[in-house]
Amino acid sequence: MVNRSRQYRDGAVSAVDFPLDQISEHITKRGDFVWFDLIKPRPEDLEVLSAELGLHNLAIEDAVHGRQRPKVDHYDNHLFINVYQGQLKPGSDDIQTFEVGIFVTKNALITVRQDEGFDVESIINRWDESLPLAKNGVAYLLWGLLDQVIDGYFEVIEKLDERLERLEDVLFGEERRDVAIQRQTYDLRKSLVLLRRAAVPMREVINPLLKHNGDILHNDMMPYYQDLYDHTMRVADWTESLRDLVTTLLETHLTIQSNRMNLVMKKVTSWAAIIAVPTAITGFYGQNVPYPGFAQEWGFWTSTIAILLISGALYVGFKKRDWL
Repeated sequence: MVNRSRQYRDGAVSAVDFPLDQISEHITKRGDFVWFDLIKPRPEDLEVLSAELGLHNLAIEDAVHGRQRPKVDHYDNHLFINVYQGQLKPGSDDIQTFEVGIFVTKNALITVRQDEGFDVESIINRWDESLPLAKNGVAYLLWGLLDQVIDGYFEVIEKLDERLERLEDVLFGEERRDVAIQRQTYDLRKSLVLLRRAAVPMREVINPLLKHNGDILHNDMMPYYQDLYDHTMRVADWTESLRDLVTTLLETHLTIQSNRMNLVMKKVTSWAAIIAVPTAITGFYGQNVPYPGFAQEWGFWTSTIAILLISGALYVGFKKRDWL
């Protein structure tokens, strides 16, 4: 795993892949700012990073230990931001999230990761596509990173929406697959929970950045951060809507199952009533005592005709009521 870095000067990339202990040497001139990507940092790396940028111990501890919720912490000379990038697993509809800790100072943006799952290449491409904004310094780097992360949420949630539509087709399809519906509903709800944990708290990350008008974030970038906040709210609303739809779909599935059970019970009860007629009549004529028609041919035909008439009447009556 290779750490990557960039120096920006006069709105353009002026140096790349310099070592960690040279960060301060690349921000000597006014307008210089750098990005450094630190993967699985060693204790000595953190000591160098703290010495180079004067980072708070609590922020470094959060970045190293990970498993933080999406948040933004304000310190005297820097910010610490924790976010999660959401992606779909290759060849699957399952979601996976990758955590990244971000140190933001006036002249540097440092990303700290514990693995290579976080898609840094997409972040770099976003920076290169928006290079005219590089005049705004570190605020431009932070905006590009957060914008790519939030756009990734849209890609994931669109896939989840498509999965929900496919599940609806199965639910109302002619071929019943109850076990498949239950399994897919569970998987979809699980994916939505993972996405919600990563995406919804991003509102609490972007909103404080909008209110922070200090030296770290350039005021000219505020419209772009407002756009980020709007996208974050859309993702949150979409996620909540999908969660409600999944709950409704599950309730609909249970209702359909209940209706089917009621229909089956009506049919079984109707046939049981029809079968009870010949059973009752033949049982009556099976008595071991004399009765009208006993040991007579007309007695047999009387019982047979009674069975057919009464059973037929019950069948017609149940059919009209749509019980059969």
